[in-house]
Amino acid sequence: MEKLNKPAILVVDMLNDFVYGALTCDRGKAIVPATAQLLDAARKKGVPVIFCNDAHLKGIDRELKLWGDHAIAGTEGAKVIPELNLSESDYVIPKRRYSGFFQTDLDITLKELGVQTVVMTGLHTHMCVRHTSADAYSLGYDVVVAKEATDSFTEEDYTGGLAYLKQCYGADAYTNDEIIAML
Repeated sequence: MEKLNKPAILVVDMLNDFVYGALTCDRGKAIVPATAQLLDAARKKGVPVIFCNDAHLKGIDRELKLWGDHAIAGTEGAKVIPELNLSESDYVIPKRRYSGFFQTDLDITLKELGVQTVVMTGLHTHMCVRHTSADAYSLGYDVVVAKEATDSFTEEDYTGGLAYLKQCYGADAYTNDEIIAML
């Protein structure tokens, strides 16, 4: 198995409101241990870990009209879940739309870190992970998916999301052990 070309781990919306709060996803709870394992391994290998976090402005963000109040900037619901051990070496990119790239500092951060490949983790494979992957691909990054560290509300959304990422962006999905070996 060949090494990934200058990787970074992107962690999408592994926040209190998505795992335990306003938009609780039981399947999201199930990926916490695998996500923590992958992040710990990446940190030990000096691979950047970047959290792409919803941080909505109450009362004006469009997504709130669809999904109700969640991950409001500055609240507990918008914080990374404690099990992922947010580190001083990690980067946190707030976002107000599905994509971690849309009008954020994610692209410039990745470029300054010399990243060529993004390893997608988090929620939801068919929405925020999908839109972040689309922009990553459009901006020239290789996209890989950590299949044990991503999920969606339903199995259908999860598998459909993975299939879409593979078909449209050539994003292969790997187990944690496979990804860790490629870091």
